[in-house]
Amino acid sequence: MAFIKASSPHAHQVGNTGTVMLMVLAACIPGILALTVFFGAGVLFNIVLTSLFCLGFEAAALKLRNRKLSFYLKDFSAILTAVLLAIALPPYAPWWLLLCGAFFAIVVAKQLYGGLGFNPFNPAMIGYIVLLISFPLEMTQWLSPEGFAHVSIGDGLAQVFSGQALSQIDGYTAATPLDVIKQNNTLLLENIYAQNSLFSQASWAGLGWEWVNLGFLLGGLFLLYKKVFTWHAPVCMLLALTILSALFYDGGSSSSTGSPLLHLFSGGTMLGAFFIITDPVTSSTSNRGRMIYGALAGVLVFLIRAWGNYPDAIAFAVLLMNFAAPFIDYYTRPRTYGHKKAHIGINKKP
Repeated sequence: MAFIKASSPHAHQVGNTGTVMLMVLAACIPGILALTVFFGAGVLFNIVLTSLFCLGFEAAALKLRNRKLSFYLKDFSAILTAVLLAIALPPYAPWWLLLCGAFFAIVVAKQLYGGLGFNPFNPAMIGYIVLLISFPLEMTQWLSPEGFAHVSIGDGLAQVFSGQALSQIDGYTAATPLDVIKQNNTLLLENIYAQNSLFSQASWAGLGWEWVNLGFLLGGLFLLYKKVFTWHAPVCMLLALTILSALFYDGGSSSSTGSPLLHLFSGGTMLGAFFIITDPVTSSTSNRGRMIYGALAGVLVFLIRAWGNYPDAIAFAVLLMNFAAPFIDYYTRPRTYGHKKAHIGINKKP
């Protein structure tokens, strides 16, 4: 009989960080394809430039810390951070916006804490929040799904690197579905749907956005099948968001919240549920803790969307739950096998 020469827990398959990161990157492809189809090649420009910036900052930080570059760069964690940040930003974002986001994601949120495995907050969401608060105008320059085809590759590159085509691209920018609901909270939902072309062709979640979320849902199910993470956090987040949005949805007489389908398949809901809150470094570790973590994240997403100042609350909810993860872990630690519960006296006399 051969003995297993590895420390517990014993894994049946050999895996490493790089393999897992590549699997997550592959799972992002359906969502990225949907984003590209509806919002143009600017999505790919974001990914390429942000990846270059993130790799550069990662290499520079590792060099300053006297770490071996080849060992740390091949885990693809910087690439994954870049992709998650890039797809959350408006297409054709200016290069300096991508540079700032990459700096805060890699240098501030990751390397200053000690690198991968030591960061208490999700790096991509830190970069996104810093940009959203610092540059709100540039962060709302989303192209309309109907107008991106009028932007040529040359105009797109000019916008990214010089801003010369800004006036041309601005003619095709539009608010996201969640923005539309937030900005018109004095109108009836049926009036918003009738007046806005985003809903006239796809009234349940907004033109293009439902396909983007379905793409990330497909990628998330693939990761669940591969057991990259467990179902506890994403399912509980989506369930909490569904329950709250159903409870507060009044059938359309008020536009303060929106239907459950709108909340589930618009904005970054599926991206957050399957690719952000499942981060093993910044989320809870036990299954019970993941359920609480995911459910509270779903509650925060709904509360901020319904009554906060920001229409899509995924990043804020994730960072707030990153704060709470150690507290949740402390009170949801599983009992060690073979140990009795604390209230049972081991030497209690009859």
